[in-house]
Amino acid sequence: MIQSMTGYGKAIAEMPDKKINVEIKSLNSKALDLSTRIAPLYREKEMDIRNRIAKALERGKIDFSLWVDKKEGSEPNIPINQNLVAAYYQQIKEIHQTTGIPEPGDWFGTLLRLPDVMTRTDTQELNEEEWNAAQVALQQAIEQLINFRHQEGDALEKKFREKIANISRLLDSITPYEKERIERVKERITEALEKTLSVDYDKNRFEQELIYYIEKLDVNEEKQRLTNHLKYFISTLESGNGQGKKLGFIAQEMGREINTLGSKSNHADMQKIVVQMKDELEQIKEQVLNVM
Repeated sequence: MIQSMTGYGKAIAEMPDKKINVEIKSLNSKALDLSTRIAPLYREKEMDIRNRIAKALERGKIDFSLWVDKKEGSEPNIPINQNLVAAYYQQIKEIHQTTGIPEPGDWFGTLLRLPDVMTRTDTQELNEEEWNAAQVALQQAIEQLINFRHQEGDALEKKFREKIANISRLLDSITPYEKERIERVKERITEALEKTLSVDYDKNRFEQELIYYIEKLDVNEEKQRLTNHLKYFISTLESGNGQGKKLGFIAQEMGREINTLGSKSNHADMQKIVVQMKDELEQIKEQVLNVM
């Protein structure tokens, strides 16, 4: 079963005074492209968080966020450095006494705007209980995203099977035109020789040249190779996760065979069928970029 690289997961860990929120979003990317926004208290765990995400999700453009919401009624976190406020106040008073510069009209507002006044003097540390709760939320968010990827992968697989079946059906529809095409080629060349150019020709030599020309237009090898690629695409779909790049390579090979069919078709109805096959293949190529 294939996985999509698109996914979303969110989980919340409840603490007595706060809620720890974890959110992960994922889009398609050739490799792992991980960006994080982590609350300051948890930044010491950033490498651990990154390693967990990288191991679980492997590929994709991934945005990770971890933030904390204070619960209503919990103790407000007002980080005013009271000792620093007192020191600033004393220095301003001394400057006023020494220079005569007027004292500020709004002492409190002035002091709160001074550097580092709103910085805590005590260092908060992440305790084990809170980190354990955050880890549970992280794992839940990752699992949600993976489940989302599986669901998207199921939808992609269904679409791929539909498109491969369409190409196979179109390929079969070419067969009736192949013999008709050869007869038309023969008639066109004969008419050109006899009526337009009005020349006498060696019919044996003409048959030999015609066979050589028809061999150049033969598409049996291309049809067989394309059929093999279609089967290989389906078997790769069924082989498990992590097949996105391989499916992309197979789609490229399918495109080569379809292009060769188009260049050799020399028949309006066959060329229309080839255009339809290209349209189906382009839709596969667009979607295969999103496969893990």
